[in-house]
Amino acid sequence: MKPSPTIAALALLVMFAVPVTVAVAVADSPVVLKAVGTWGSLTNYQKHEGPFFNQRLAEASGGQIIGEIKPQTELGLKGFEIMRLVKNGVFDFAFGLPGYVAAENAVFEGADLSSLTQDIDTQRQVANAYFPILEQAFEDIYNAKLLMLYPFPSQTLWCNGAVRGIADLAGRKIRVYSATLGDFVEGVGGVSVTVPFAEVIPALEKGVVDCGITGTMSAYKANWQQVATHAYTLRVGWGLAFGALNLGKWNAMSAEQQAIMQRETAALTERMWAETATEDDVAIACITGRACAIGEPGDMTLVEPSAADLALRDRIATEVILARWAKRCGATCAADWNRSVGAVLGLRAEIR
Repeated sequence: MKPSPTIAALALLVMFAVPVTVAVAVADSPVVLKAVGTWGSLTNYQKHEGPFFNQRLAEASGGQIIGEIKPQTELGLKGFEIMRLVKNGVFDFAFGLPGYVAAENAVFEGADLSSLTQDIDTQRQVANAYFPILEQAFEDIYNAKLLMLYPFPSQTLWCNGAVRGIADLAGRKIRVYSATLGDFVEGVGGVSVTVPFAEVIPALEKGVVDCGITGTMSAYKANWQQVATHAYTLRVGWGLAFGALNLGKWNAMSAEQQAIMQRETAALTERMWAETATEDDVAIACITGRACAIGEPGDMTLVEPSAADLALRDRIATEVILARWAKRCGATCAADWNRSVGAVLGLRAEIR
């Protein structure tokens, strides 16, 4: 028998019932923030999300704000569930990927549309330009205050079979986790297949998929190099993530507590962008058998996109990815994107 939403919510709250020990004195009536993080095995949670809520907030606020966090992997949650739980007050704060909440509204895809940015500095400009639009969407749809946007390492293609360039993706079955990645795959003539992250390795082994899309460090830490043979480093996304707080909880905080929260999440954002800027090179070196300081090296063949690949990507971006997204999101949404992200990239999203 499947548990009811109420029972499931109570079970999650029980998991937070153990008090969190902090190294500072706790204020008489502290604000306690129950948070859910991303993947417990990855750097963003281990070095940033977890320590921020379990330690940093209490230290920075003098015990006025106490954080408690567990990763979604430990809680057994799916990405699409998280902001619904924040809206309902089961959690106060969530880290997550806009691509996983885009089923509610395609506006959430706009800062990380597939393949549009190939370097992290441009992606930072895109995130900054689109922030006010996402901020309003989180408030309207999830009754939440958006406090931060930060990246995971770049999303690239890992294939079990030779790939020399973008043309070789035609006819391949490729694992995706968002609509915009599916648009890219279909734009290059491939077949998009939705497979949970934990099931990608057996899917590659059995030929259910020929390639998978995920972040560079995610692929290495999950040992995709044990089954995939070619690492094709065309950047098809950034796994841009958010941090958002239930608006009722935010409004209940004092002005001083709100200022602390904004200051500390801004500093956390800077640390996470800086960390991610280094992870691509580390992960790619490890997964392709070069010097690896964090574990056992793999032996995948590294394939970097050519000038011809990038030119074809530009055409696919305009004719397929942007056009399909504009249709999903609507004319007003596309116009907002054009005056923000479009102005940064020199591109236009138009319904065709």
